[in-house]
Amino acid sequence: MATPGGTLLINSLFAPEKLWDELPREIQQRIIDLKLKVYTIDAYDVARRAGMGGRVNTVMQTCFFALAAIFPREEAIGYIKRQIKKTYSAKGEDVVNRNYAVVDDALAHLHQVEVPAEARSEIYLPPIVSAKAPDFVKRVTAVMLSGKGDALPVSAFPVDGTWPTATAKWEKRNLALEIPQWHPVVCTQCNKCVLACPHAAIRAKVYPPELTKGAPPTFQWDEFKGKYFQGSVYTLQVAPEDCTGCRLCVEVCPSRDKLNPRQKAIEMVPQGPLRAPERDNYEYFLELPESDRSKLPLNVMGTQFFEPLFEYSGACNGCGETPYVKLLTQLFGDRAMIANATGCSSIYGGNLPTTPYTANREGRGPVWSNSLFEDNAEFGLGFRLAVDQHARQAQELLSVLGADVGDALVRELLGAPQQGEAALSAQRARVAMLREKLKSSFRPEARRLELLADYLVRKSVWIVGGDGWAYDIGYGGLDHVLASGRDVNVLVMDTEVYSNTGGQQSKATPTGAAAKFAAAGKSIAKKDLGLLAMSYGSVYVGQVAFGASDAQTVKTFTEAEAYPGTSLIIAYSHCIAHGYDMAYGAAQQQLAVDTGYWPLYRYDPRHAGPGKSPLHVDSMPSIGKVIDFCRNETRFRMVEQQDPMRFRDLMHLLQHKSEERRALYEHMARPVTPVQPAPRAADPAAAAPASRQPASAVQPGQVTQ
Repeated sequence: MATPGGTLLINSLFAPEKLWDELPREIQQRIIDLKLKVYTIDAYDVARRAGMGGRVNTVMQTCFFALAAIFPREEAIGYIKRQIKKTYSAKGEDVVNRNYAVVDDALAHLHQVEVPAEARSEIYLPPIVSAKAPDFVKRVTAVMLSGKGDALPVSAFPVDGTWPTATAKWEKRNLALEIPQWHPVVCTQCNKCVLACPHAAIRAKVYPPELTKGAPPTFQWDEFKGKYFQGSVYTLQVAPEDCTGCRLCVEVCPSRDKLNPRQKAIEMVPQGPLRAPERDNYEYFLELPESDRSKLPLNVMGTQFFEPLFEYSGACNGCGETPYVKLLTQLFGDRAMIANATGCSSIYGGNLPTTPYTANREGRGPVWSNSLFEDNAEFGLGFRLAVDQHARQAQELLSVLGADVGDALVRELLGAPQQGEAALSAQRARVAMLREKLKSSFRPEARRLELLADYLVRKSVWIVGGDGWAYDIGYGGLDHVLASGRDVNVLVMDTEVYSNTGGQQSKATPTGAAAKFAAAGKSIAKKDLGLLAMSYGSVYVGQVAFGASDAQTVKTFTEAEAYPGTSLIIAYSHCIAHGYDMAYGAAQQQLAVDTGYWPLYRYDPRHAGPGKSPLHVDSMPSIGKVIDFCRNETRFRMVEQQDPMRFRDLMHLLQHKSEERRALYEHMARPVTPVQPAPRAADPAAAAPASRQPASAVQPGQVTQ
């Protein structure tokens, strides 16, 4: 609440003389009523020209102190610069100088806005949420979004503690200054941008051409180039109010105009002029039918036509974790049960007031819950045990009710395979038929089976968390689950640091990286979680990096989920804690793999046996040195800035460990040669046991073989 006669500072793209007319009438009237002085600055422009990207905090801080007059202006600027030096000196002189530059440039671009005597804007504040939103969103979510959540009575909340999903779609944050624009003529329809998008804000659909009739004037489509769905058309569409403008989609786009190589199939353009038309286009796009999942191949292109059931989360711009969560929901979300460890993924996954997990048109979507940091693996194992128990009860009740529902249907429900979309769809149809038959039965077993019938469809249980949970605090429980052999899937999104709690080192932090509690650079090697899991010989283990190989990532997810036992996927996740522009996260993942820093592999116990190996190393032998990867990230450069000699030694150690690990994996990946039994000796004397070595011949410290 502004104080009457106070000062309002607005960061705006509009020129000072145009800003007033761009404010909603309600805001204008409030400013007039409170007799506020209004100032404006285009902080984004100041930061961008200084090489700071979208980081405007230093710009706004400088303007605040200049306007607040807490200190004399020059004294305040001196305090700011001293704090900049203290905060950023470890990150290098260049970072310090860029912050100095925005301080010096900020006040030159600070302008006062003339406030007229009356409000005259033709713009009005939109409602907090759309009129199309469900009742709960209007009654509860909208109140929280408006900052008035404390006014809600306890009776407004669900009595059982559950929270509705599919609410993030109503929170239109409009964060992006620029959004991607599609050029169909250049596009190869590879769908790589769709997979990489951290917020599910760019999507693709293939559909019959007659559905383009009645489309908005600026809605785009092109002839579908795939081998399936012949005669269909293709659309790549952005959600303008949900896109965060991270640019990751543009960076991963491989398609370029042959006549103008700088022109990609998508490019970033200002959001403002496109917001209204693209909003209409996106609403039309969402109403188009989803593709038949059973007819789509499980590759990058095909899977990205699957509807994401994780969308518009509050994760950081360019987040490296959420593409994996989104992919999980695209592949298995309509039957997924997710146990989520505390951390970044629990904050963007289940934070109030909105929930990014959603449901498809049939009402199916992920079941999600968060327990504690330390017991997530056990929590997820409990999901599996409960699901199996419910399934057993349903199967027993089916046997009892065979006469009521038909023995043939019972046999099909109990014996049908449930691998693949077609098989799952057929099983769901049988369950629907079962429910119809149960309506005519008055037996108490029928009522119980109605409650449990959905458990006759195979559930996909996922245990999800970050490296702080999996490598450190929750490792004991995770190890127990890996050794259990139960059919659960573990997804570890490895940022190599405690991201959510401020950047502390974990056992996943690599040699040479700076983090809290390792400010001089970590001196010991990273724990090899995958190797530990492989030692059981019964766990499917995959290590992936979507920016390096999205195809291998998709293959690993599908293989892991299909494996009839415990699976573990370790997913490289770039993070703002690494200290570089997240738009280049996929490129940095590629470099991590190319230099041997992050090998890609799949360990499938089903491939064990004579002449075979369960381990397959998917990444090629390294090119370049690990230091080429490290020098792109502030977490490593900080160490070099502080102590170049120590940094050199740590890089030598990291290079050695990377090469050693690669050599070990290649050795493990060699086919196992069966050991042939030694032939029996013809001479009885040759077969006689060798004489024992006299005890006196064994020296202290020796080991006899």
